Amino acid sequence: MACMFNRGCLGLVAYPAGLIVVVVYDRFFSSLSSSMQVSDIREILKVIERGGVISLAGGLPDPTTFPRDEIAEIARDVVERFGEKALQYSPTRGVSYFLEALRVFAERHGVRIASDDSLMVTVGSQQALYLIGESLLDPGDIVFTEEPAYLGAVQAFKARGAVFHTIPIDENGMRVDVLEERLRRLRGEGFAERMKLIYTVPTCNNPAGTTMPNDRRKYMLELAEEFDLLIVEDDPYRFIAFEDRDVRTIKFLDGYGRTIYMSSFSKILAPGLRLGWIVAPEPLISRMEIVKQAIDLHTPSLSQFIAAEAIHRGVIERHLPRIREVYRRKRDIMLEALQEYMPSEVKWTRPIGGMFVWVWFPSTVNTRELFKIALEKGVAFVPGDAFYPNGGGDNTARLNFSYPPPHLLREGVRRVAEAYREYLSGRS
Repeated sequence: MACMFNRGCLGLVAYPAGLIVVVVYDRFFSSLSSSMQVSDIREILKVIERGGVISLAGGLPDPTTFPRDEIAEIARDVVERFGEKALQYSPTRGVSYFLEALRVFAERHGVRIASDDSLMVTVGSQQALYLIGESLLDPGDIVFTEEPAYLGAVQAFKARGAVFHTIPIDENGMRVDVLEERLRRLRGEGFAERMKLIYTVPTCNNPAGTTMPNDRRKYMLELAEEFDLLIVEDDPYRFIAFEDRDVRTIKFLDGYGRTIYMSSFSKILAPGLRLGWIVAPEPLISRMEIVKQAIDLHTPSLSQFIAAEAIHRGVIERHLPRIREVYRRKRDIMLEALQEYMPSEVKWTRPIGGMFVWVWFPSTVNTRELFKIALEKGVAFVPGDAFYPNGGGDNTARLNFSYPPPHLLREGVRRVAEAYREYLSGRS
């Protein structure tokens, strides 16, 4: 049946009598949803889910690190002991039992929390990013971030119409000296009122794997104070850093009240619990609380009680050393395989923790084309241009080492290198 409308036919509904009704849906879509793009990573994972592909793409934790037996025992105990509260609605900011445990856990790991009023629980860190964007950004507001930048933040802030100014990285993360130059130029051009946020993943960066030293963190805080900006410190990987570095959280170093700190239990307990958290000055938390109430009322109570008990019983602290050792071993396997299989013109980062290695191919290489060849060879990675909100990065890629078993990790890198050689031969 031809569509009788010019707006496009997006649905066919069949009835038993054989009548087919054409439903035109696209006129109902909001301008916001129409402007949003699918996540490259989620689309790649759909392909991988079909099987037969080694995934160096998604940022999935190693499932062998999940404390499944302990979580099962805790879940039963929680329902029996706290069932009346754990299965009930709860406050938007979080269950007080969990907030108390979270505060102790956070401060033990170098996150300074002024009071419970400056703390809120979210449905994973992605919701935290969404709440920050909805609460603080208007269309045209400027966000400064690393280049490459974490894709989830780009999606959340772009949905609010943010304008991204990306700052290059080196082996120590964001070039804060370049940030200062950009800030001064934009202020001189009359954009001071539009400059709102600096977004950074300073420790074991996703996607680049870099870690910012303390002097750059302090430098960034001084710039935030001078130019009246807020810093969003996205910090889920600090807890799984497997090489020691004397780096404090930006939140800990902040004497100005300029930092919004956010983290997650996905990497240290289990992503299925969907637990994230935000630490920020109380006026910011209050505004985000109002926004969250319009989304889901509150974060699942049961997950909060389970996580609180995992903290009280020492489950997380006992498992962190094992998680770090597992990821250290896998990081080393990936770096050794890259050294063995990749030619000298290919470069990569050496992360001290986290889940990712960032790779630079020669400038003439297009990693989206390389990805197609790699997929035919049964391996997937994320083309790096997905992490460049203003374009670029065509010759880069993000490789994940946390998820594949060690033997597949090595084989996956070998296949990427083989795909690269085939890519070069096809261009010659």
